[in-house]
Amino acid sequence: MKTEETKRERGEGEVGEAGKAGKAGKAGKAGKAGEEEDLVDARMGKVKHKIMVMSGKGGVGKTTVAANLAFALAMRGLDVGLMDADIHGPDIPKILGIEEQRPEVSEEAGKMRPILVTPRLKAMSIGFLLPDTDSPIIWRGPMKMNAIRQFLSDVEWGELDYLVVDLPPGTGDEPLSVAQLLKNVDGAIIVTTPQDLALLDSRKAVNFAGVLKVPVVGIIENMSGFVCPHCGKETRIFKYGGGERAAAELGVPFLGRVPLDSKMVEAADSGTPFVLQREAEATAREAFEQIVEKVRAFVEADPKLKQREF
Repeated sequence: MKTEETKRERGEGEVGEAGKAGKAGKAGKAGKAGEEEDLVDARMGKVKHKIMVMSGKGGVGKTTVAANLAFALAMRGLDVGLMDADIHGPDIPKILGIEEQRPEVSEEAGKMRPILVTPRLKAMSIGFLLPDTDSPIIWRGPMKMNAIRQFLSDVEWGELDYLVVDLPPGTGDEPLSVAQLLKNVDGAIIVTTPQDLALLDSRKAVNFAGVLKVPVVGIIENMSGFVCPHCGKETRIFKYGGGERAAAELGVPFLGRVPLDSKMVEAADSGTPFVLQREAEATAREAFEQIVEKVRAFVEADPKLKQREF
């Protein structure tokens, strides 16, 4: 009796019970996290190749590249998934012209089916889950990571040849979460424009990939020169060749340059992928087709060839 009273006076009993409860709570969280990680691993185990599309800064055409890359791969007879990991600026639904669609709930409890864009292309975005296109996402890091984890574990992607992940600009929560959750990423594509400011940030994206041991598929120089459709004269609005120089300095592949083309802008606004626009500027379309082949050659090569020391 005295022993119990002494414990109560010292607070040992309460602390002991609270400590046990705290440990139990931590164990429960760890168990739940482990289960979610196992679900991600199970889903992603059915995906042959995983690609992250990144940029050091916004406004360089990264989402346009990601969407058209996914579409181009699907047009080659491959089964492709396109995951929009840009939580605050989910533009994939707009670019693909599927803003009004909503994912279906599957027979499996709490799981969703991605939007079937074509028989070989599936897409998932937080934009499909918003009440309207003007609704903002006001979330901190943990909530964004949870959403990304659910896109990987709770979406029925099925068997895929490629999963293309469109990341937001920079090297923050979303790119880090995707790289850590996917674990075995085949590579990161860095999209930039030729001017020095964009190149400064693209170098950071390359080094970010190096820190996380993600192979760099290469750098794409977007908006590289504009050919006037009337006189045929080329104007280098954002300078020229910076992406190629950065790739050489950093020791990563240069995938190619895509010129400015008004048809690309019109295609994005109309919800039609640029690779389907046969009337688009031949130079831009052909340049992108060559980039797609270089991406495939890198990703499907022997893994030992992708290793690079940073």
